[in-house]
Amino acid sequence: MSESRFFEPPSGMTIGEIVALTGAQAKPGTDLSRHVTDIAPPDRAEAGDLTFVESGKFLDALKSTRAAACLIGERFEFDAPDNLVVLRSRQPQADFTAVARKMYANALRPVSLFGITGIAPSAVIHPSARIDKAATVDPGAVVGPNAEVGSGTVIGATAVIGPAVRIGRDCSIGAGCIITHSEIGDRVIVHPGCRIGQDGFGFVPDRKGHVKIPQIGAVIIHDDVEIGVGTAIDRGAMRDTVIGEGTKIDNMVHIAHNVVIGSHCLIAGQSGLSGGVTIEDFVMFGGQVGVAPQLTVGKGARLAARAGVITDIPAGQDTGGHPAIPQRRWLRQQIALEKLVTRDK
Repeated sequence: MSESRFFEPPSGMTIGEIVALTGAQAKPGTDLSRHVTDIAPPDRAEAGDLTFVESGKFLDALKSTRAAACLIGERFEFDAPDNLVVLRSRQPQADFTAVARKMYANALRPVSLFGITGIAPSAVIHPSARIDKAATVDPGAVVGPNAEVGSGTVIGATAVIGPAVRIGRDCSIGAGCIITHSEIGDRVIVHPGCRIGQDGFGFVPDRKGHVKIPQIGAVIIHDDVEIGVGTAIDRGAMRDTVIGEGTKIDNMVHIAHNVVIGSHCLIAGQSGLSGGVTIEDFVMFGGQVGVAPQLTVGKGARLAARAGVITDIPAGQDTGGHPAIPQRRWLRQQIALEKLVTRDK
């Protein structure tokens, strides 16, 4: 792997340490004291690197890799070069990720872009704000009255933290974010350019036009949530907008007022959740999924990319299409349509 100037080179791990960390199996006679210095994909790996292979897509790269060691599924291990240390794994990518997290722990959470600790002289902090002495506030950031920022949290350059906003411990608020009317738990990552807590899109039709409804709720974000670049989360109208523990939200997602998202959900980029939607635990969205107002997506459901949801989705159901229907039915429809349009060619 080419040397990166953005992350410090890792100190590496021995084969024995990798085995202990992942539970992978080394062949008898493997030198467990051999040192692995870095990580890389099989086609870019150099001597000393650890790589992984989990599917046949990378077999050609595996056969010519220069890596020192490879986490690999049992069915592919006989395709490995003789000089490669083979570490049999039931879940190569997950095990490789565990090693990557160990080697590059400093890449898991954004840090101060200005390389400081404490409060930068150019940050603007209201006298009533409470900033923990172990927090960092980068240049140009603004923290409003009665706001609270916990220990180990980093507020990025030019971010704005509104009045009475509470942010927990070990969070990262990216550069240029604006957060108002919100309570944020611990270890939350908000990437640059997010807008959280602005009022929702609520209007009542009137003879003279559209009358704005006051939005008096908040945004509640629980522990270990991650929110991607440019995402917008509206505060609630009469109740709160809630993001559950461990949920991960991609870039450019819109979450409207009164939405409740459960724990450990995955919401891919450019998805949009209309007002009052409930997403139960462990739901997965592909990119550009749209959900109409006041609907419920049941626990463990999975929605294919660009699904258009206009009815409730039962728990555990795989769904696709526009309007969204059970995925197998949707796929059969696509096959039938293709046969229809090509029948007379």
